[in-house]
Amino acid sequence: MKNGNWKTTKNTTIVKHSELSEQTTKAAPKNSLTQKIHSPFWKTLLRQSAMYDVIIIGSGPAGLTAAIYTSRARLKTLVVSGVTWGGQLMLTAEVENFPGFKDGILGPELMDNLYKQAERFGAEFQFEDAAEVDFSTRPFKVKAGNNVYEGQSVIVATGASPKWLGLESEQRLRGRGVSVCATCDAAFFRNKVAVVVGGGDTALQEALELVRFVSQVKIVHRRNQLRASKVLQERALKNPKIQFVWNSTVHEILGENKVEGVRLKRTDMDEETTLKCDAVFVAVGHEPSTQVFRGQVELDEKGYVVVKDETRTSVEGVFVAGDVHDYRYKQAITAAGAGCKAALDAQRFLEETS
Repeated sequence: MKNGNWKTTKNTTIVKHSELSEQTTKAAPKNSLTQKIHSPFWKTLLRQSAMYDVIIIGSGPAGLTAAIYTSRARLKTLVVSGVTWGGQLMLTAEVENFPGFKDGILGPELMDNLYKQAERFGAEFQFEDAAEVDFSTRPFKVKAGNNVYEGQSVIVATGASPKWLGLESEQRLRGRGVSVCATCDAAFFRNKVAVVVGGGDTALQEALELVRFVSQVKIVHRRNQLRASKVLQERALKNPKIQFVWNSTVHEILGENKVEGVRLKRTDMDEETTLKCDAVFVAVGHEPSTQVFRGQVELDEKGYVVVKDETRTSVEGVFVAGDVHDYRYKQAITAAGAGCKAALDAQRFLEETS
């Protein structure tokens, strides 16, 4: 389909684009978006961009669920999905704890289903990262790629990314024994040996979830004492299935097609050891994807969006859903539920302010 401002992307998804000349694109100034929107260049872009009822930033379970609800409610919806769309489930093999799939479902397949469902109801998609936003006045403005989009409301659903160790072997074996979610993947390793990397609350929570399934958990920590809360420390230290490997870091994850062990490096001496295991759970924290929102909405000391009254942010008309504010549950189903709530609240907001 080629007509006016529509064109087909490589994956045949229909995306709306402004037709920008090369000369105009090169003329873009480099100051902040709030200042840019008053220049002739940005006014041209805004004239070419459509007005949306809702702009959803992010395309994980929270963002796509929100898109299903808003587009089904006949609200003109744009999803700024990001270059790598779909959230963390795109890196997950089998998902067994999302309701409605009695035999489980592959993570990418689940996200593709959610995407097609939102698209069916008329949601538009822009497969670019949100580069800048301006939430100072309505309509709100979101810059993605070479376009600036205007929306009467915004749902922030950019999620959070797990912190990884940065190993080539870790990347190669993701979904083959390397995981960042015990709640999601522990059941795949019944009666096996698992390694948990970390020493904070997340690491001990992962370990305590794993012991319900595995035969043994070995927590590898770079220091000789934990950073986790005292309650979690007491539970972990008392559990006979949990062992600690102190003053050590994971230098390499062993195995070709699945995890077979880890190579450890001591932090207090020049020594390396090998530890056999069947799974490695990396639990060194998460990083909320909120850099673009700094100075636009209130963030807490960890960088997560501060939520008020379930879905509202510090800016009226800007809502939030999913792991970008939820660092407690971090589940696909809780993110989806939050996306539903944010969509309903955005709809109500638009009805009250129209």
